[in-house]
Amino acid sequence: MWPLLAALLLGSACCGSAQLIFNTTKSIEYTICNETVVIPCIVTNLEPKDIVEIYVKWKYKGKPVLSFDGSNQKTLTSSGFRSAKISQSDLLTGIASLTLDRREAVVGNYSCEVTELAREGETTIELKYRVVSWFSPNENIVIVIFPILAILLSWGQFGIVTLKYKSSHPREKTILLFVAGLALTIIVVVGAILFVPGEYSTKNASGLGLIVIPAVILILLQYCVLMLAIGITSFTIAILILQMLGYVLALVGLSLCVSECTPVHGPLLITGLGIIALAELLGLVYMKFVASNQKTIQPPRKAVEEPLNAFKEPKGMMNEE
Repeated sequence: MWPLLAALLLGSACCGSAQLIFNTTKSIEYTICNETVVIPCIVTNLEPKDIVEIYVKWKYKGKPVLSFDGSNQKTLTSSGFRSAKISQSDLLTGIASLTLDRREAVVGNYSCEVTELAREGETTIELKYRVVSWFSPNENIVIVIFPILAILLSWGQFGIVTLKYKSSHPREKTILLFVAGLALTIIVVVGAILFVPGEYSTKNASGLGLIVIPAVILILLQYCVLMLAIGITSFTIAILILQMLGYVLALVGLSLCVSECTPVHGPLLITGLGIIALAELLGLVYMKFVASNQKTIQPPRKAVEEPLNAFKEPKGMMNEE
Protein backbone atom coordinates (compact mmCIF):
# COMPACT_ATOMS: atom_id res chain seq x y z
CA MET A 1 0.00 0.00 0.00
CA TRP A 2 2.68 2.46 0.96
CA PRO A 3 4.78 1.85 -2.14
CA LEU A 4 1.71 2.48 -4.33
CA LEU A 5 0.91 5.75 -2.56
CA ALA A 6 4.52 6.88 -2.87
CA ALA A 7 4.47 6.10 -6.58
CA LEU A 8 1.30 8.17 -7.08
CA LEU A 9 2.76 11.11 -5.20
CA LEU A 10 5.97 10.85 -7.17
CA GLY A 11 4.05 10.71 -10.44
CA SER A 12 1.98 13.75 -9.58
CA ALA A 13 5.12 15.63 -8.58
CA CYS A 14 6.78 14.78 -11.88
CA CYS A 15 3.78 15.63 -13.99
CA GLY A 16 2.84 18.77 -12.07
CA SER A 17 -0.51 19.66 -10.49
CA ALA A 18 -3.59 18.01 -11.99
CA GLN A 19 -5.36 21.38 -11.78
CA LEU A 20 -4.40 24.35 -13.91
CA ILE A 21 -3.98 27.60 -11.97
CA PHE A 22 -5.21 30.91 -13.39
CA ASN A 23 -4.29 34.51 -12.77
CA THR A 24 -7.48 35.57 -11.04
CA THR A 25 -9.34 38.51 -12.60
CA LYS A 26 -12.80 39.09 -11.23
CA SER A 27 -13.96 41.67 -13.73
CA ILE A 28 -12.83 44.07 -16.45
CA GLU A 29 -14.43 47.21 -17.89
CA TYR A 30 -14.67 48.65 -21.36
CA THR A 31 -16.02 51.93 -22.69
CA ILE A 32 -17.29 53.31 -25.98
CA CYS A 33 -13.71 54.38 -26.73
CA ASN A 34 -12.55 50.76 -26.99
CA GLU A 35 -12.30 49.40 -30.50
CA THR A 36 -11.73 45.90 -29.19
CA VAL A 37 -12.24 44.22 -25.83
CA VAL A 38 -9.71 41.76 -24.40
CA ILE A 39 -10.96 39.39 -21.71
CA PRO A 40 -7.91 37.97 -19.91
CA CYS A 41 -7.31 34.29 -19.36
CA ILE A 42 -3.79 33.50 -18.15
CA VAL A 43 -2.64 30.10 -16.89
CA THR A 44 0.36 30.30 -14.60
CA ASN A 45 1.38 26.61 -14.56
CA LEU A 46 0.82 25.60 -18.17
CA GLU A 47 3.70 23.41 -19.39
CA PRO A 48 2.90 22.23 -22.89
CA LYS A 49 5.54 20.87 -25.18
CA ASP A 50 3.46 21.52 -28.28
CA ILE A 51 0.30 23.44 -29.15
CA VAL A 52 -1.37 20.16 -30.10
CA GLU A 53 -1.63 19.41 -26.37
CA ILE A 54 -3.85 22.43 -25.68
CA TYR A 55 -7.61 22.78 -25.89
CA VAL A 56 -9.36 26.10 -25.10
CA LYS A 57 -13.05 26.80 -24.79
CA TRP A 58 -14.69 30.17 -24.10
CA LYS A 59 -18.32 30.42 -22.97
CA TYR A 60 -20.74 33.26 -22.27
CA LYS A 61 -23.29 32.38 -19.59
CA GLY A 62 -22.77 28.74 -20.44
CA LYS A 63 -23.20 29.22 -24.18
CA PRO A 64 -20.20 28.57 -26.48
CA VAL A 65 -18.31 31.58 -27.79
CA LEU A 66 -15.08 30.12 -29.15
CA SER A 67 -13.28 26.81 -29.08
CA PHE A 68 -9.74 25.98 -30.13
CA ASP A 69 -8.55 22.43 -30.68
CA GLY A 70 -4.78 22.25 -30.76
CA SER A 71 -4.75 18.76 -32.24
CA ASN A 72 -5.96 20.13 -35.58
CA GLN A 73 -5.24 23.83 -34.82
CA LYS A 74 -8.80 24.79 -35.70
CA THR A 75 -10.81 27.63 -34.16
CA LEU A 76 -14.60 27.65 -34.12
CA THR A 77 -16.76 30.68 -33.16
CA SER A 78 -20.49 30.94 -32.52
CA SER A 79 -22.80 33.05 -34.67
CA GLY A 80 -23.08 35.91 -32.17
CA PHE A 81 -19.31 36.27 -31.71
CA ARG A 82 -17.84 36.23 -35.21
CA SER A 83 -15.00 38.55 -34.19
CA ALA A 84 -13.91 36.34 -31.29
CA LYS A 85 -10.30 35.17 -31.49
CA ILE A 86 -7.34 34.05 -29.43
CA SER A 87 -3.63 34.25 -30.19
CA GLN A 88 -2.33 30.76 -30.95
CA SER A 89 1.27 31.92 -30.62
CA ASP A 90 0.61 32.99 -27.01
CA LEU A 91 -0.99 29.73 -25.94
CA LEU A 92 2.34 28.05 -25.19
CA THR A 93 3.05 30.81 -22.66
CA GLY A 94 -0.28 30.26 -20.93
CA ILE A 95 -2.17 33.22 -22.45
CA ALA A 96 -5.60 32.28 -23.79
CA SER A 97 -7.20 35.72 -23.62
CA LEU A 98 -10.29 36.35 -25.74
CA THR A 99 -10.43 39.34 -28.10
CA LEU A 100 -13.82 40.69 -29.21
CA ASP A 101 -14.97 43.57 -31.33
CA ARG A 102 -16.65 46.18 -29.12
CA ARG A 103 -19.92 45.83 -31.02
CA GLU A 104 -20.09 42.12 -30.16
CA ALA A 105 -18.93 42.46 -26.56
CA VAL A 106 -21.90 41.67 -24.34
CA VAL A 107 -21.92 42.52 -20.66
CA GLY A 108 -21.94 39.44 -18.44
CA ASN A 109 -19.86 36.51 -17.21
CA TYR A 110 -17.40 34.80 -19.52
CA SER A 111 -15.72 31.54 -18.62
CA CYS A 112 -12.38 30.33 -19.95
CA GLU A 113 -11.70 26.59 -19.89
CA VAL A 114 -8.20 25.32 -20.71
CA THR A 115 -7.17 21.69 -21.03
CA GLU A 116 -3.62 20.41 -21.30
CA LEU A 117 -3.46 16.63 -21.72
CA ALA A 118 -4.72 15.29 -18.37
CA ARG A 119 -4.86 18.68 -16.64
CA GLU A 120 -7.61 21.24 -16.91
CA GLY A 121 -8.95 24.34 -15.25
CA GLU A 122 -11.58 27.07 -15.61
CA THR A 123 -11.89 30.71 -14.60
CA THR A 124 -14.75 33.21 -14.86
CA ILE A 125 -14.43 36.92 -15.67
CA GLU A 126 -17.23 39.46 -15.57
CA LEU A 127 -17.31 41.99 -18.40
CA LYS A 128 -18.70 45.41 -17.43
CA TYR A 129 -19.52 48.51 -19.43
CA ARG A 130 -18.57 51.92 -18.04
CA VAL A 131 -20.17 55.11 -19.32
CA VAL A 132 -17.67 57.93 -19.85
CA SER A 133 -18.58 61.50 -20.72
CA TRP A 134 -17.13 62.96 -23.90
CA PHE A 135 -16.22 66.21 -22.14
CA SER A 136 -15.98 66.87 -18.43
CA PRO A 137 -19.07 68.41 -16.76
CA ASN A 138 -17.37 71.81 -16.48
CA GLU A 139 -16.32 71.74 -20.13
CA ASN A 140 -19.87 70.83 -21.20
CA ILE A 141 -21.25 73.85 -19.35
CA VAL A 142 -18.67 76.32 -20.68
CA ILE A 143 -18.98 75.09 -24.29
CA VAL A 144 -22.71 75.89 -24.22
CA ILE A 145 -22.53 79.06 -22.10
CA PHE A 146 -19.96 80.96 -24.19
CA PRO A 147 -21.86 80.84 -27.53
CA ILE A 148 -25.17 81.71 -25.83
CA LEU A 149 -23.53 84.62 -24.03
CA ALA A 150 -22.03 85.84 -27.33
CA ILE A 151 -25.46 85.73 -28.99
CA LEU A 152 -27.06 87.68 -26.14
CA LEU A 153 -24.35 90.34 -26.42
CA SER A 154 -24.90 90.47 -30.17
CA TRP A 155 -28.62 91.07 -29.61
CA GLY A 156 -27.64 93.86 -27.23
CA GLN A 157 -25.60 95.52 -29.97
CA PHE A 158 -28.50 95.16 -32.38
CA GLY A 159 -30.83 96.78 -29.86
CA ILE A 160 -28.54 99.78 -29.39
CA VAL A 161 -28.19 100.34 -33.14
CA THR A 162 -31.93 99.99 -33.71
CA LEU A 163 -32.83 102.47 -30.97
CA LYS A 164 -30.22 105.02 -32.03
CA TYR A 165 -30.99 104.87 -35.71
CA LYS A 166 -34.76 104.79 -35.38
CA SER A 167 -35.86 105.66 -38.91
CA SER A 168 -32.50 107.02 -40.09
CA HIS A 169 -31.29 103.73 -41.57
CA PRO A 170 -32.74 101.41 -44.22
CA ARG A 171 -35.40 99.16 -42.79
CA GLU A 172 -34.34 96.31 -45.07
CA LYS A 173 -30.91 96.19 -43.47
CA THR A 174 -32.42 96.01 -40.00
CA ILE A 175 -34.71 93.17 -41.03
CA LEU A 176 -31.78 91.31 -42.58
CA LEU A 177 -29.72 91.64 -39.40
CA PHE A 178 -32.69 90.51 -37.32
CA VAL A 179 -33.31 87.43 -39.48
CA ALA A 180 -29.61 86.48 -39.41
CA GLY A 181 -29.48 86.84 -35.63
CA LEU A 182 -32.67 84.83 -35.19
CA ALA A 183 -31.39 82.04 -37.44
CA LEU A 184 -28.11 81.92 -35.53
CA THR A 185 -29.96 81.74 -32.22
CA ILE A 186 -32.12 78.84 -33.39
CA ILE A 187 -29.14 76.91 -34.78
CA VAL A 188 -27.11 77.27 -31.57
CA VAL A 189 -30.08 76.27 -29.39
CA VAL A 190 -30.60 73.14 -31.51
CA GLY A 191 -26.86 72.41 -31.25
CA ALA A 192 -26.96 72.81 -27.47
CA ILE A 193 -29.87 70.36 -27.28
CA LEU A 194 -27.99 67.78 -29.36
CA PHE A 195 -24.81 68.41 -27.40
CA VAL A 196 -26.14 66.87 -24.21
CA PRO A 197 -23.64 65.51 -21.66
CA GLY A 198 -22.88 61.90 -22.39
CA GLU A 199 -20.73 59.56 -24.40
CA TYR A 200 -19.07 60.37 -27.68
CA SER A 201 -21.61 59.91 -30.45
CA THR A 202 -22.53 61.27 -33.86
CA LYS A 203 -25.37 63.24 -32.27
CA ASN A 204 -23.05 64.94 -29.78
CA ALA A 205 -20.49 65.70 -32.47
CA SER A 206 -23.21 67.19 -34.71
CA GLY A 207 -24.45 69.34 -31.84
CA LEU A 208 -20.95 70.63 -31.18
CA GLY A 209 -20.57 71.47 -34.85
CA LEU A 210 -23.83 73.44 -34.81
CA ILE A 211 -22.56 75.39 -31.82
CA VAL A 212 -19.15 76.27 -33.23
CA ILE A 213 -19.36 76.55 -37.02
CA PRO A 214 -22.25 79.10 -37.25
CA ALA A 215 -20.27 81.44 -34.98
CA VAL A 216 -18.97 82.99 -38.20
CA ILE A 217 -22.37 84.70 -38.44
CA LEU A 218 -21.50 86.55 -35.23
CA ILE A 219 -18.47 88.05 -36.94
CA LEU A 220 -20.56 89.23 -39.88
CA LEU A 221 -23.26 90.63 -37.60
CA GLN A 222 -20.75 92.48 -35.46
CA TYR A 223 -19.09 93.91 -38.56
CA CYS A 224 -22.40 95.22 -39.90
CA VAL A 225 -23.49 96.62 -36.55
CA LEU A 226 -20.18 98.36 -35.88
CA MET A 227 -20.10 99.85 -39.37
CA LEU A 228 -23.62 101.18 -38.94
CA ALA A 229 -23.00 102.59 -35.49
CA ILE A 230 -19.39 103.77 -35.49
CA GLY A 231 -17.71 103.12 -38.79
CA ILE A 232 -14.18 101.95 -39.38
CA THR A 233 -11.86 102.78 -36.50
CA SER A 234 -8.74 101.16 -35.19
CA PHE A 235 -10.70 99.78 -32.24
CA THR A 236 -13.44 98.23 -34.38
CA ILE A 237 -10.80 96.62 -36.58
CA ALA A 238 -9.06 95.24 -33.47
CA ILE A 239 -12.36 93.80 -32.18
CA LEU A 240 -13.08 92.07 -35.50
CA ILE A 241 -9.55 90.65 -35.72
CA LEU A 242 -9.85 89.34 -32.16
CA GLN A 243 -13.15 87.69 -32.96
CA MET A 244 -11.76 86.09 -36.12
CA LEU A 245 -8.83 84.74 -34.12
CA GLY A 246 -11.24 83.20 -31.62
CA TYR A 247 -13.24 81.62 -34.43
CA VAL A 248 -10.12 80.06 -35.98
CA LEU A 249 -9.09 78.61 -32.60
CA ALA A 250 -12.59 77.25 -32.07
CA LEU A 251 -12.59 75.60 -35.50
CA VAL A 252 -9.21 73.99 -34.91
CA GLY A 253 -10.35 72.77 -31.50
CA LEU A 254 -13.55 71.39 -33.03
CA SER A 255 -11.69 69.47 -35.74
CA LEU A 256 -9.37 67.94 -33.14
CA CYS A 257 -12.14 67.06 -30.68
CA VAL A 258 -14.60 65.40 -33.06
CA SER A 259 -11.91 62.97 -34.21
CA GLU A 260 -11.21 61.69 -30.69
CA CYS A 261 -13.38 59.74 -28.29
CA THR A 262 -11.66 61.39 -25.33
CA PRO A 263 -10.80 64.92 -26.48
CA VAL A 264 -7.57 66.35 -25.10
CA HIS A 265 -7.94 69.61 -27.03
CA GLY A 266 -11.09 70.77 -25.29
CA PRO A 267 -9.31 73.80 -23.73
CA LEU A 268 -8.37 75.03 -27.22
CA LEU A 269 -12.00 74.88 -28.32
CA ILE A 270 -13.17 76.60 -25.15
CA THR A 271 -10.53 79.32 -25.52
CA GLY A 272 -11.75 80.10 -29.03
CA LEU A 273 -15.38 80.32 -27.91
CA GLY A 274 -14.37 82.50 -24.97
CA ILE A 275 -12.51 84.94 -27.24
CA ILE A 276 -15.58 85.20 -29.49
CA ALA A 277 -17.75 86.09 -26.49
CA LEU A 278 -15.11 88.58 -25.29
CA ALA A 279 -15.10 90.32 -28.68
CA GLU A 280 -18.87 90.63 -28.54
CA LEU A 281 -18.62 92.14 -25.05
CA LEU A 282 -15.99 94.65 -26.16
CA GLY A 283 -18.14 95.64 -29.14
CA LEU A 284 -21.17 96.17 -26.91
CA VAL A 285 -19.23 98.24 -24.38
CA TYR A 286 -17.63 100.32 -27.14
CA MET A 287 -20.99 101.04 -28.71
CA LYS A 288 -22.59 101.83 -25.34
CA PHE A 289 -20.01 104.27 -24.08
CA VAL A 290 -18.78 105.78 -27.34
CA ALA A 291 -21.48 105.60 -29.97
CA SER A 292 -24.31 106.24 -27.51
CA ASN A 293 -22.76 109.63 -26.61
CA GLN A 294 -23.88 110.84 -30.00
CA LYS A 295 -27.39 112.26 -30.06
CA THR A 296 -28.15 110.45 -33.27
CA ILE A 297 -26.01 108.08 -35.22
CA GLN A 298 -25.53 109.66 -38.60
CA PRO A 299 -25.85 107.69 -41.81
CA PRO A 300 -22.68 106.94 -43.76
CA ARG A 301 -20.98 110.06 -45.24
CA LYS A 302 -21.62 109.12 -48.83
CA ALA A 303 -25.29 108.77 -48.14
CA VAL A 304 -25.30 112.35 -46.76
CA GLU A 305 -23.17 113.96 -49.47
CA GLU A 306 -25.22 112.77 -52.41
CA PRO A 307 -28.44 114.58 -51.41
CA LEU A 308 -26.39 117.73 -50.63
CA ASN A 309 -24.71 117.67 -54.01
CA ALA A 310 -28.03 117.21 -55.69
CA PHE A 311 -29.33 120.21 -53.80
CA LYS A 312 -26.35 122.45 -54.64
CA GLU A 313 -26.41 121.86 -58.39
CA PRO A 314 -29.74 123.61 -59.09
CA LYS A 315 -28.62 126.55 -56.96
CA GLY A 316 -25.52 127.00 -59.11
CA MET A 317 -27.60 126.92 -62.26
CA MET A 318 -29.86 129.65 -60.94
CA ASN A 319 -26.88 131.90 -60.27
CA GLU A 320 -25.66 131.49 -63.84
CA GLU A 321 -28.99 132.59 -65.15
